[in-house]
Amino acid sequence: MTTLVGPESLWLWIGTIGMTLGTLYFVGRGRSVRDPKMQEFYIITIFITSIAAVMYFAMATGFGVTEVVVGDEALTIYWARYADWIFTTPLLLLDLALLAGANRNTIATLIGLDVLMIGTGTVAAFAATPGTRIAWWGISTAALLVLLYVLVGTLSKNARNQSPEVASLFGTLRNLVIVLWLLYPVVWILGTEGTFGILPLYWETAAFMVLDLSAKVGFGFILLRSRSVLERAAAPSAAAA
Repeated sequence: MTTLVGPESLWLWIGTIGMTLGTLYFVGRGRSVRDPKMQEFYIITIFITSIAAVMYFAMATGFGVTEVVVGDEALTIYWARYADWIFTTPLLLLDLALLAGANRNTIATLIGLDVLMIGTGTVAAFAATPGTRIAWWGISTAALLVLLYVLVGTLSKNARNQSPEVASLFGTLRNLVIVLWLLYPVVWILGTEGTFGILPLYWETAAFMVLDLSAKVGFGFILLRSRSVLERAAAPSAAAA
C-alpha cells in the first residue's frame, strides 16, 4: 500500500464527487417508493454508485493504488478499480436482468461471465510480463464478448415479453452498456496497463473515470427517471401470467 497518486488524482476526485452525487440523487428519488419490486431497482442502483464512490475515494487518497514491475518498468495499478468492477458490474447486470424479466439461469450465466471477465482482467493487471498481460486481457475480452452475446440474445428476447415501454427502456440501457463496455478493453490495451502507453496514465485515468460515470450514474439516471415504466417492469408480465 503506497501513495503513488500524481496529477491524475484530479480525475479520481471528480469520479468520487460524481459517484457520491449520483448516490445521493438516487437515494432521494427512491425514498418515496413503497413497492418492494420497484425498490429492488433503487437499492441495486444505489449500491452500484456508492461502492464506486468509496473505491474512487480510495484511489484519490492513494490507498487503492500499487505498483507492478513489468520488465524494467514500474506500472501504476489502481487495484481499487478492479475491486469496484467485481462488485458493481454484476449489480448493473442484475438491474438489466430484472428489467427484462430474466430467469435465474440467465442471471447466473450473466454474472458468471462477468466475474470471469473482471477476474481475468485483474490477473492481466498484475501479470509481470507484457505478453502474459496481453494474453489475460484477451481472455477477459473474450468473456466480455460472450457476455454481450447473451445480453443481445437471451436477455433481449426476455425483454420483448415485457410492455413496449419497458422493452424500449431495456433497449436503451442495453445499447449503452454495449458501447461503454466495449470501450473499456480498448482504453486498457492502449493505456499504460496494456504496456503500449499510447494513452499516458493521466488520460487513461480520465478515460476510465468518464466511462465509469457514464456506465453507473448515467445508467442509473436513465433507469430510474420514469417510475411509471418501473411500475410496469415490477408488475408480472403477460408471458409470466
